[in-house]
Amino acid sequence: MTSTETSTAQTYPWAPGTATGVGSLPGEDIREAVRLVVGELPEFPHLPELPGRGVGADLTGRSAGLLVDLFADVQPSGWRFVDRPGRDHRRAVSWLREDLDALEEFTQGYTGPLKIQVAGPWTLAATIELTHGDKALADPGACRDLAGSLAEGLRGHVAELRRRIPGAELVVQFDEPALPGVLAGNVPTASGFGKLRAVDKAVVRENLRTVVDAADAPVVVHSCAPGVPIRLLREAGVRGISLDFSLLDARAEDDLGEAVEAGTGFLFGVVPALPPPTPSNRVANRATTRGNTGAGARPLSDPSGTVRGVKALWRRLGFGPELLGGAVVVTPTCGLAGADPVWARRVLKHSVEAARVLHEAPEG
Repeated sequence: MTSTETSTAQTYPWAPGTATGVGSLPGEDIREAVRLVVGELPEFPHLPELPGRGVGADLTGRSAGLLVDLFADVQPSGWRFVDRPGRDHRRAVSWLREDLDALEEFTQGYTGPLKIQVAGPWTLAATIELTHGDKALADPGACRDLAGSLAEGLRGHVAELRRRIPGAELVVQFDEPALPGVLAGNVPTASGFGKLRAVDKAVVRENLRTVVDAADAPVVVHSCAPGVPIRLLREAGVRGISLDFSLLDARAEDDLGEAVEAGTGFLFGVVPALPPPTPSNRVANRATTRGNTGAGARPLSDPSGTVRGVKALWRRLGFGPELLGGAVVVTPTCGLAGADPVWARRVLKHSVEAARVLHEAPEG
């Protein structure tokens, strides 16, 4: 069977020619954020995250609030497991409840794919410390317990969303910015003076499989760090992989081609998450682009120019252009929390236009 024949038989959790966001947005008004997402991404909206609200709205704290029988609070060194729920845990739970209320309000009658984001088990293990010791990542037993707790909490989270928005076809995104570092042994110890030992790929895959199976929905894993382990994620059962397209190198193309042939979809970050630096914002952009891989250095081009590299990759891999709009979703390069509201709106609008080009004019 040829690559084209294999891919033609595949279906994806989204309609052809769609765009979505990575997750985070600027600001602190969740109702305004949901209104923006639903308005600009009508075919594939997502639950916005607003880390600008502070502790408990950040990537780790937001997802730590979903854990079952595990509680975390912020200490001087960062997030740490504690014996009982504290102020930071309660704040995270409260904000998530407000977010779901707003999402329910603005998606009345909606039918179609809807994406939610949760920190993955390995990023949580790399960012939460044990009660008396190093990060959870240093303890294999703690990593297993953390994955199991997250899986149980995710089941309840997904069930609540299905109750609130019955027409939604949920897609669960696990944010795993720390995953490449976990595999490479580059995660700092709690003291910051050393690195934690690399975790075996089989163990990483097993814990990922635990949460993927618990989602009971198509799963996407997102990382805007270099070295996203495409083959490992496919083996863990994900339906899609979200990454910064500019970080792909020739070594990853074979794995990517095999994944597409097997029916894995890709959410390609091709729209810059930050505006080009100017004399007035260069310092701010330098700080916020550390997690955005220099995206702020690239202006918005015309939509066809934005996806030109995706089309070129597709041709090199030997896949038919008619498959491109279905297999690929267009996204920003990373979250938009560091952008201003005007730029964030432009990015989402441009993502939709670029996705339409991929589908309607794949060889244009």
